[in-house]
Amino acid sequence: MRATFRNLYDELNVAAFVRNRHEHAVSVLRWALILIPMAAVVGTLCGAFLWSLDAITRLCFAFPWLLYLLPIGGFAVGLLYHLAGRSVEGGNNLIVEQIHEPGGGVPLRMAPLIFFGTVVTHLFGGSAGREGTAVQLGGSLASGFGRALRLDADGTRVLLMGGIAAGFGAVFGTPIAGAVFALEVLAIGRVEYRALVPCLVAALVGDWTCLAWGIHHGIYRIDAVVPVDALLIAKAGIAGVAFGLVGLVFAEANHAVGGWLKRLVPYGPLRPVIGGLAVIALVYLFGTRDYLGLGTLAATHDGLTLFSFFGPDTHPWSWALKLLFTVVTLSAGFKGGEVTPLFFIGAALGNALAPMFGVPTGVFAAIGFVALFAGAANTPLACTFMGIELFGAAYAVPIAVACFVAYLCSGHNGIYLSQRVAVPKVPADGLTLDGTLRDARRHRAARRRARP
Repeated sequence: MRATFRNLYDELNVAAFVRNRHEHAVSVLRWALILIPMAAVVGTLCGAFLWSLDAITRLCFAFPWLLYLLPIGGFAVGLLYHLAGRSVEGGNNLIVEQIHEPGGGVPLRMAPLIFFGTVVTHLFGGSAGREGTAVQLGGSLASGFGRALRLDADGTRVLLMGGIAAGFGAVFGTPIAGAVFALEVLAIGRVEYRALVPCLVAALVGDWTCLAWGIHHGIYRIDAVVPVDALLIAKAGIAGVAFGLVGLVFAEANHAVGGWLKRLVPYGPLRPVIGGLAVIALVYLFGTRDYLGLGTLAATHDGLTLFSFFGPDTHPWSWALKLLFTVVTLSAGFKGGEVTPLFFIGAALGNALAPMFGVPTGVFAAIGFVALFAGAANTPLACTFMGIELFGAAYAVPIAVACFVAYLCSGHNGIYLSQRVAVPKVPADGLTLDGTLRDARRHRAARRRARP
């Protein structure tokens, strides 16, 4: 009997089991002591940023003449980055690059620079978003924590992903989507499950901290109720093609116009001046200010906002106008992000497509809201979770179908050129595994130039 128990003890290796569990518990406690304070600081800064953005946007609409200062504001931000921010001009792409290959880290100065630059953009009416600012705040602070704690390369990677999750989750109020976004945005076709729990913890803490400061996020309601049957799912899939193609157009237009401006105007601070003048010209050309700013507030009581597309009225070309205003703003070097404008464009496109498919506008606006972002950012899983967090689970299946179809139809393109291609969407010439979207884009450009 004694021999039997001895064999059982040796087989289970109780001592090793206890030792491993102890080491695991110590690791969990260590990471909690790192992640929770970092995410709380990110959530606090995101709360301050969202409060500032709301106040600044209302100020911009209250004093319409501020629009005429957009070129001057753009020059000031461009000059500041030219003098003190060249090392952080890569923005979100710099953070993604540092996660892939930790090197010099993300400079801490990125946080105040992007905060100030985005506030100036919105104060004077530029059409930009807020996700870029939140991600850069999170990445910059996470990198600072990593350097202070002298983490190794693997620890720094996890902390940077946690910073992205905290910033994204806090700024949109979608912690699950924030966690999945941080894992999915790094590479097409691969999710970094190793950092799943740290990213979820960081996203939750960032969101809770932001809410604790009294920041509230917009609530989107789908008033119409339609059965989720095979027909609706098929319609969502077909519409997903349109969302993916428009996401592709947005990303490529942004890169192409930005590249053209850099060749035309080598001196960086002058590019936002040209962009600011172009935005002013667009306002007068189309006779509206509805496409300035985030798109969550309007200059007049009857102006268009994101929420307008969930109502019964149809707006056929609002998606194209917002795309135009945003591409001009961001490609000229104004700071902010692409995601909230993409929400606007997607919801507006869904609103325009709804009558053609015989679907209530609110349903397709919700689907387009996240699906177009899925195509432009190559993050269908995160966008599916975001759709569920924002709109509920009733339309989870058509949302998922549209997101994945949009992802496939946007090709090997995207708003984040530092994304790597881990698993190609489809076979493509010149596409190397673990090469970046920037490499793929350069290869396509070289092939076009080589054609007779």
